[in-house]
Amino acid sequence: MRAQTASPDLFASLIDDVVASGSATITVSSPRTGEPHHELPRSSADDVRDAIARGRLMQVAWARAGFAHRRRVLLRAHDLLLERADQLLDLIQIESGKTRGQALEEVYQAASVTRYNALEAPRALRGRRVRGGLPLLVSTRVKYRPKGVAGVITPWNYALSLAAMDVVPALAAGCAVVQKADDQGALSILALRRAFIDAGVPEALWAVVTGEASEAGEALTDDVDYVCFTGSTATGRRIAEKAGRRLVGASLELGGKNPMLVLDDVDPARAAADAAYACFAAMGQLCVSIERIYVHRRVAGPFIAALVARLSSARLGNALDYSSDYGSLASAAQLERVRAHLDDAIEKGATVLVGGEPRPEVGPWAFAPTLLTGVTPEMRVYGEETFGAIASVYIVDSDEEAVLAANASDYGLNASVLTRSPARARRIADALAAGSVNIGEGYRGSFSSVAAPMGGIKASGLGRRNGPEGLRRFVDPVTVSHATGLMQLPRTGAEFRSLAGPFLLLARVLRAVRRA
Repeated sequence: MRAQTASPDLFASLIDDVVASGSATITVSSPRTGEPHHELPRSSADDVRDAIARGRLMQVAWARAGFAHRRRVLLRAHDLLLERADQLLDLIQIESGKTRGQALEEVYQAASVTRYNALEAPRALRGRRVRGGLPLLVSTRVKYRPKGVAGVITPWNYALSLAAMDVVPALAAGCAVVQKADDQGALSILALRRAFIDAGVPEALWAVVTGEASEAGEALTDDVDYVCFTGSTATGRRIAEKAGRRLVGASLELGGKNPMLVLDDVDPARAAADAAYACFAAMGQLCVSIERIYVHRRVAGPFIAALVARLSSARLGNALDYSSDYGSLASAAQLERVRAHLDDAIEKGATVLVGGEPRPEVGPWAFAPTLLTGVTPEMRVYGEETFGAIASVYIVDSDEEAVLAANASDYGLNASVLTRSPARARRIADALAAGSVNIGEGYRGSFSSVAAPMGGIKASGLGRRNGPEGLRRFVDPVTVSHATGLMQLPRTGAEFRSLAGPFLLLARVLRAVRRA
């Protein structure tokens, strides 16, 4: 087994970067052992307000430094992320319990997000000329002004990549960031931040706070100029209500109960391999992972048999190397949630096809990947997001039935279609109610496409991260127009009377030449 690159000295150094003035701490345990791993300081409401105030002062200079400077700094950070990949992989595994392969997805994603925003921000946010309402008489430009201080609230499950997807575009746009980190993912976030600080981002420009949502989280959303939140739909609704009262913007990536449609022309073994990973990467603790599988009756038998066989033979483990297919749930609370959904389903008549039991020899919170059939609407697992090691399979008789079942959900974050026919897949993708649709894959195609917007509809959220849309949420468009002086615009009734005919003629001419 390879040596761990993340040491106790590194943990202590990173923890020192949390903005916290008091002595209160909380014990954070690792899913690999269930034992206490480190003490994390608690940030108070005053600490959060101080971090916002310092960030607001630093933001002015950062914005004035310009795109070229920010691009150089962010590209240096990108290179440091790759240089420190082993360290970051260790931290992700220690905190989350996921495999090294799934941790690698996070590091790759963080680097991709950093590179994209460094290079794209000058193009996406550069001011531009637009046609004035009165050609030749009025000249108009649109410019983009950074909002100020962005508040970023991130969860534990994909701490590194989700932090990067919100923090990096904010920095690229010229904003400061105060980030509320979940306790279970704080070390990974602090290591990510350290790379950016070492690359030249001023320390006060990106502050990390911890603490209870009722104190640190409330203080953050009370004072920042824009809010990014990733987490539960219930919490997202409360944040949206507060942002609405304050008249500040918010982007919210919330829950999902994501469907996969397995059509009747698939290769069953290949489709089963794709489904297994889509459902149980990070043990299902990912907002875009698959929890509902709709398989056509013609291939249901061989597909389900192949999926059960693949999950039965999967290797579970927590080693800091690439020896495991699946890892552990992240906490005792996650284990309890999975057990509650499973017990409820079994009590009401569901059948366990594979899994359904803890794996204590792997880790204290490890649970076997579990596949259910016979799931009905009165069961919690039918409509609620499990966010854990359970997926349900349903047999359908047509593409139309599969689409209707997939769309019959309060959520609309991600969906997947497995078929050999690209045309058929695109037709079905057009009919699915989801912010992202992956063809021939579960979630990684859209998740890794950082130049494209990512987000949900219905109860899965508001706004988009990634792509130009992800950058523009951190700026306010400002329209600047000036009269050219070629002719005086009318101000009196008499002046309007003399120019009424020419103005109406101009409108007709613009329509005729198809000018917007």
